[in-house]
Amino acid sequence: MSQKVLITAKVHEYLINQLEAKGYAVQYEPSITYNGVLQAIPDCKGLIVTTRIKVDKGIIDAAPQLEWIGRLGSGMELIDVAYAQSRGIQCASSPEGNMDTVGEQATGMLLMLMHNLLKSNLELRQFIWERDGNRAWELGGKTVAIIGYGHTGSSFARKLRGFDVRILAYDKYKSGYGNEYVEETDMDTIYREADVVSLHLPLTEETRYLGNAAFFARFSKPVIIINTSRGKIVSTADVISALEGGILAGACLDVLENEKLDTFSTLEKEQLQFLLQHPRVVLTPHIAGYSHEASIKMPQAVLKKLGI
Repeated sequence: MSQKVLITAKVHEYLINQLEAKGYAVQYEPSITYNGVLQAIPDCKGLIVTTRIKVDKGIIDAAPQLEWIGRLGSGMELIDVAYAQSRGIQCASSPEGNMDTVGEQATGMLLMLMHNLLKSNLELRQFIWERDGNRAWELGGKTVAIIGYGHTGSSFARKLRGFDVRILAYDKYKSGYGNEYVEETDMDTIYREADVVSLHLPLTEETRYLGNAAFFARFSKPVIIINTSRGKIVSTADVISALEGGILAGACLDVLENEKLDTFSTLEKEQLQFLLQHPRVVLTPHIAGYSHEASIKMPQAVLKKLGI
C-alpha cells in the first residue's frame, strides 16, 4: 500500500510528479481547510504546507503516522516545530528555493520607488505627463542596510552589487559574513548611516512589530523601509504616521499585517487606501517569493532535505 502525502497548497506539478515517482500516493488539496486537514491527516506519512494552514498540536496529534512536514518557502512560524520533532517528525523548509526572486523583487521595488516608476505610470494612465515631479533619486552612492542576513538578505545584497551602493548588514544570530561587498555592522551604525533599510527576518515574538514608531524614529534621517518578509514585523499604523510626519522617506511593502482583504475592518481599509494612494509607497500582494522558477526550486530543496 502506498504511503500518503497531503499537499495543502497550490504547487507546481513537479512536486506531485516527484512524490508519485517515489511511490507516494498524493492527496492534492490546494484549498483545504484546517478541519479538512484534521480529517485527512490520520493516515498520512507526509505533509506539504505553505502559509495557509497552521500545523499545531491538534493536527500533529491527529497524525499518528506522520513522518515529515515540508514547508515550501521560508518561515516556520505556522508549524509547531518543537512539538513535531518531539513526536519524531522531521521538519524542513526551503528558503533557498525562493531567495533569488525575493532579492530581485526587493531591488525592483526600491528602484520603482526611487525612480518614480509606479507614480509616473499611474499618472500617465490619467493622461498626465509630469517630468519635474518625477525626477529620480539615484540608488548609486546610497547606503542600504539589510537587517537579517539569511538566504533572502544575502540574496538582496548580491542583487545590489552592480549599483555602486554601500551595503551594511546586521544579523543578531550570525557573524563572519562580511565580504568585499557587504559590511558586517551593528544597529547603531545602521541607525546613523542608512538611507534604505530592508527587513529579512522570520516572524517571532522577538521580531513582531520591530518596525514601529520607536524604530523609525531612531534613524538619523528619513529612510526608505522595505519589507518582503512577514507583515506583522512592521506596524502599518506606524508606517502611515511616519510617512505623514516625514520620518520615513518611503515604503516598499510586499506583505501586510492582514492579507485577507475580505476580512478587513473599516480602519484596515482606510489604511490600505492611504498606502495605495501615497506617492512614496509601493505595495505588492505577497508575491516576492512567488516566481515560476521558485515553484520548482522550493520543492527541489524540500525533497532533498527530507531525503526523498
